[in-house]
Amino acid sequence: MSEVKVLNSGEKYAHASVGALRGFEGKQFVKEAVGATSCEISFGTLPTGVAVPFYHSHKANEENYIVLSGAGRFQVDDDAFDIAEGSVVRVSTNCDRNIKCTSKEPMTYICIQAKEGSLGDYTQTDAEITEHENKM
Repeated sequence: MSEVKVLNSGEKYAHASVGALRGFEGKQFVKEAVGATSCEISFGTLPTGVAVPFYHSHKANEENYIVLSGAGRFQVDDDAFDIAEGSVVRVSTNCDRNIKCTSKEPMTYICIQAKEGSLGDYTQTDAEITEHENKM
């Protein structure tokens, strides 16, 4: 299993890494490492033919799964469907879900969990262009 490493941080940011995603194994949550206050983010990898060993649901949080590599099947309640690299699946609260790898290579994904219905302004409605010295 990979371990989250905090690389650097400041008063207004945190920078952490789970390492190279190629060869990543297991499940790693990063909320604590980055001090997130709005969501939980996890990286997961499933070997060929393996599913998460349980179904689960959430009472308050929706989940968004982003498949980074590999392919598989996803089930929400009684609906099951194929997923593959580039797939994004949002799952509401109060329903069962599970994910399984069916590709020859492991399936790596990110799961973002946040309170359902909490997103207010975002992207252009929440952002403002600012002036700042470029140090890059």
